Amino acid sequence: MQEEKQHFKRELGLLDGTMLVVGSMIGSGIFIVSADITRNVGSAGWLLLIWIVSALITMTAAVSYGELSSMFPQAGGQYVYLKEAYNKLIAFLYGWSFFAVIQTGTIAAVGVAFSKFAAYLIPAFSENNFLFEAGSFKLSAAQLVSIVTIVILTYINSRGVKNGKIIQKIFTITKIASLFGLIVFGLFMAAKSDVWDANWANAWTAQSFNKDTNTWSEIGGFALLSAIAASMVGSLFSSDAWNGVTFISAEIKNPERNVGLSLFLGTLIVSIIYVLANVMYLAVMPLQEIAFAPSDRVAVVASEHIFGPTGTVIIAVMIMISTFGCNNGLIMAGSRVYYTMAKDGLFFKKAANLNKASVPGWGLWIQCVWASVLCLTGKYGDLLDFVMIIVIIFYILTIYGIFILRRKMPDAVRPYKAFAYPVLPALYILVAIAICVALLIDRTSTCGWGVLIMLAGIPVYYLTKGKE
Repeated sequence: MQEEKQHFKRELGLLDGTMLVVGSMIGSGIFIVSADITRNVGSAGWLLLIWIVSALITMTAAVSYGELSSMFPQAGGQYVYLKEAYNKLIAFLYGWSFFAVIQTGTIAAVGVAFSKFAAYLIPAFSENNFLFEAGSFKLSAAQLVSIVTIVILTYINSRGVKNGKIIQKIFTITKIASLFGLIVFGLFMAAKSDVWDANWANAWTAQSFNKDTNTWSEIGGFALLSAIAASMVGSLFSSDAWNGVTFISAEIKNPERNVGLSLFLGTLIVSIIYVLANVMYLAVMPLQEIAFAPSDRVAVVASEHIFGPTGTVIIAVMIMISTFGCNNGLIMAGSRVYYTMAKDGLFFKKAANLNKASVPGWGLWIQCVWASVLCLTGKYGDLLDFVMIIVIIFYILTIYGIFILRRKMPDAVRPYKAFAYPVLPALYILVAIAICVALLIDRTSTCGWGVLIMLAGIPVYYLTKGKE
């Protein structure tokens, strides 16, 4: 930690930390995910409740992390918390999963989301415009554009944390303003229609859409619980990446206070935006249109209702701004985890070095290369299906780590303590375990692979450890 104080520059304040949380969380999910949720539960009440519950779960986890961030205000964040609460193996499994699919897979997916919506403005960027083909391998313009954006953002961040924070602040403030603008215009227009009343006529009658029979059927009991769990993969994934600010604790001023506060303020802002966005969807669009929006692009259809034909262009620009800012935050934060792992001898040695700009340059470029490879495989979408269960498992372990550290380090200085401990952290753990169990039952194939990816890190750990 002494070395970090000598080399990392504490140039990020509370606003910067909050913008990193907000910017990393808001990608393309809020513009798309509500379609799949609506097909799963088929009612306005359940759609809104799932987003509210996801918001509460996310905020509970974030305020619980505040205690850990104040105890260990150093680079690496969640990796460090797991190492201190458990051991190097558990921490490595997190870092392994983080590098293999969680962070890099998300960067790839967000990059491709940027290029897909850029294709609305520049058709040549389409995912169907193939620039090179060799056997089963195809390189599309969308993949190339996504790689270029990842490389540009990696270069900007390699030049120093100040450059990254400027990009983050500009794009995050722009996306917050544009989202609130869309919500306000939508609710204003909705006041003149009866769509809202129609959507709430049978608000709590849950229905699920069957693709095979092309029909809706009422659901309840375990079928409803499974539908809710499946739906929450999307809403929780859209609300993820809030923990990125913990990775850059070594570069935040007064981290004992500002990291925890950034987590609270950032997740609160995003939660409010997400819930209001769904209220707006329900106010301007019939439920059927939300469920069956072309390519699940709910926000595009909503914007067309509000602004007419220009709505598509407005949303395309908004999502480009949103995804570009999101990837900046992901790229900036991720490299700090590899830096800390490398310091422990559990990642490429070069990643343990800071460059002349006092940032982990090697970590940034290694992350860039692997994220670009995932863009080229075209399998990033499949990887993201595996990611959420791994993410939730490590959130459970990290929050349980608060209980372990209270026993293990009872006299440690805790400038901030987990809100409503032990009730709220325990409640989060129970709810998160229930979601994991439901997912393993309902989506055994994808979630099972997710768990296997995580466990595949065990032999890698012992092979790596042997070379220390």
